[in-house]
Amino acid sequence: MAEDTKFLLLFLLLNSSALCFSTEHDVQCLKSVQKSVIDPSGVLKSSWNFRNNTDGYICRFTGVVCWHPDENRVLSLQLSNLGLEGPFPQGLQNCTSMSGLDLSSNNFSGSIPSSIAHQIPYVTSLNLSYNNFSSEIPESMANLAYLNMVNLQHNQLGGQIPEHFSMLGRLTSFNVADNLLSGHIPTFAQDFSPLNFAGNRDLCGAPLDECPRSRRWMLVPIKLRRINEESSIGAAVGFVLGFVVAFYFHLYCCERLLPYVFRT
Repeated sequence: MAEDTKFLLLFLLLNSSALCFSTEHDVQCLKSVQKSVIDPSGVLKSSWNFRNNTDGYICRFTGVVCWHPDENRVLSLQLSNLGLEGPFPQGLQNCTSMSGLDLSSNNFSGSIPSSIAHQIPYVTSLNLSYNNFSSEIPESMANLAYLNMVNLQHNQLGGQIPEHFSMLGRLTSFNVADNLLSGHIPTFAQDFSPLNFAGNRDLCGAPLDECPRSRRWMLVPIKLRRINEESSIGAAVGFVLGFVVAFYFHLYCCERLLPYVFRT
């Protein structure tokens, strides 16, 4: 009985220590986010006051949703339409229990980090729409295995949609409309509306129009035709040069042999 009591006390002690450690990480996460973004309107500067030490004080910050109002554990960051600028926020990996991230309708720019799967591994909802993110959609985003919703609409993203996105079996909502994407749309487990892919001039495949085969297959005949034309031209030039060389060689030989013929 005494051993069971000791084990229970040790378990409670370790559990409470882990909880304190986790919440300290969450506080550090928000400090990093506040420091890394540009906040022209001062929304985060005025609301995110870290001088308070009461339980759950970060839960009263603008855009911060906690698992429990008296516990400093971030459930999601809802930072939509706050006029925030700069690159993708830093330090999110310290919000170890975060399942939702909404940065929509701001002025974030630059690339979506290739380490995004490491920074927000348990996120189920990701909304980066209506910003100025550029470059390509990182392949590593396909490693966010818990994603249910992804919204990347109205950015400056180029390149292709990573093929591995088709492996995100939990995905029920996916929107990449109004970007600069190209190539074939991966085959998803769910059917998405064509509107979710509209506004990308070079994007094709279901649910949009099929990728034109002529674009893919005509490249081979064109290349072969060019090769044949170049080969024909090369053969013709070679023939002419050979004929000219042979003609002059013939004349040269005749000039050398002609005196011997007359002597004889």
